[in-house]
Amino acid sequence: MADVEQLRHENALLREELAKLRAQLATNARKADPGSAPAAAAAAAAAAALPSTHDNSSNGCAAQTVCSTCPIQADAASLQQQSEGAAAEQATASSSSNAHQALHGLSKAQVERYSRQLLLPSFGIAAQGRVCSSSVLIVGCGGLGSPAALYLAAAGVRKLGLVDHDVVELSNMHRQVSHSEQRLGMHKAASTAAAVAALNSSVAVDTHLQGLTPSNAVGIISQYDVVIDASDNAPTRYLINDACVACGVPLVSAAAVGTDGQLTVYNAGGNGPCYRCLFPECPAAANCSRCADAGVLGPVPGVMGVLQAVEAIKLVGGVGQPLAGKLLLYDALAGRFSSIKLRGKAPGCAACGEGGMTREGVAAFDYAAFTGGQTANDGPPVPLAVLPAKQRLTAAQAAQLLQAAAADGTAREDDLPQQQQQQQQQQRNEGAKALVLLDVRPPEQFAVMSLPGAVSVPYLQLEQRLPEVLALCGASSAAAQQHDAAAAAGSISNGTSNSSSSQRVVVLCRRGNHSQLAVQRLRQAGVPAVDVVGGYEAWAAEVDSAMPVL
Repeated sequence: MADVEQLRHENALLREELAKLRAQLATNARKADPGSAPAAAAAAAAAAALPSTHDNSSNGCAAQTVCSTCPIQADAASLQQQSEGAAAEQATASSSSNAHQALHGLSKAQVERYSRQLLLPSFGIAAQGRVCSSSVLIVGCGGLGSPAALYLAAAGVRKLGLVDHDVVELSNMHRQVSHSEQRLGMHKAASTAAAVAALNSSVAVDTHLQGLTPSNAVGIISQYDVVIDASDNAPTRYLINDACVACGVPLVSAAAVGTDGQLTVYNAGGNGPCYRCLFPECPAAANCSRCADAGVLGPVPGVMGVLQAVEAIKLVGGVGQPLAGKLLLYDALAGRFSSIKLRGKAPGCAACGEGGMTREGVAAFDYAAFTGGQTANDGPPVPLAVLPAKQRLTAAQAAQLLQAAAADGTAREDDLPQQQQQQQQQQRNEGAKALVLLDVRPPEQFAVMSLPGAVSVPYLQLEQRLPEVLALCGASSAAAQQHDAAAAAGSISNGTSNSSSSQRVVVLCRRGNHSQLAVQRLRQAGVPAVDVVGGYEAWAAEVDSAMPVL
């Protein structure tokens, strides 16, 4: 019996030892490196294989009997070996992973994601490591900023800043590729952030939905290694340039309109100029083509935005030669790239010259006044107000006038005296044309849509074609002058002003700006014309919602 009691005591001790081993194996499994799945699995399997009780029945032994073939000691030794092996495998894998990462700072996932860039002799692991620790700010999430953001995210920058206060519109879709139909109406910066997250979730994104202003520009730009100017208006371009100079941050600038693009790098060291060096005074708005007016071929800003991403990667990666002091030109229709050398820094530059722009100076500068209040490249221009109200019609009034003319060949004042109505009938009988609708938009816009009976005379051709236009409007002008006094007592149907009721030449453009200038010129030539406030855009809003708006 003494021997049996001794065996039972030893058996109990072994059970305690096995319990400790089970706990140790479970701990090892929990601490296992996620990248060391085999080690974790081995530890978990070893713990699962541990017997919970000593059961002698499998050996034919009685419950209270301990036989010489008891497997507990063997299990304990085996499990101890498994535990030690799993721990050793885990330590080896973790040590190997840490050793590789210590060489270049990239994780296994990063190496696999960016492997095709790592294989480049001109780029390699060191440049990729610098890219993965860099930050880039993109001002403008439109045609340039959209592709730039996507390619920088794909390349692995650590942080992207996205600045834009505008929202996604349907007219953006053909070139602003970071947006989608599902995100119409969303802030462009937020929409681009969603596209970046879907492409590379490891990139941190900061959105600045309020846009860039003199009061916040320095605070935002100073947080980043490189800035990409993908803006679309002169005030913002000057603001970005000045803030980058004040903060010592390189600036990658591009532009695209029509089928042409251009690209350069400012503030990247050396003797290269800044934006103010080249343009100390803001170019007049009339000398600057706008996408909203001249149009743009969708892939052209895409090409330029991708090239901006390339320049930013070169700067943060420390590879190649930045495009500083040179201007790259792209002609899409000719399929040609060319470059020109820019002049060096201007010693007296208000931004980068001696005693130039400071951080405090940026916040205090009036960029709107300096640029004459120029607006966004893709937004509507500032409305002109050069005509008195009596020389203008609303879209609804113009529609009534056109309907009346379509009904009987001339605009008719129903409540004029009988004598004047007889005079108008005589004019119609003589074939006098009492209404001319001049469309002064560019021919490309006229080809898309126009009002019935409209005559296309682009504003830029008006002076050259003035004799033709005067001949076209002659009968109308004469007819209007014949009953000028009588018409002052009446009104064109439903509210047209008295002072414009005698005008039989109606001028229409896209938004009501060029039409005012055309009316001014026609009146100087003796034609009492009127224009339509808001142009075709107002017509679509007030008269015909089915009309497409360019």
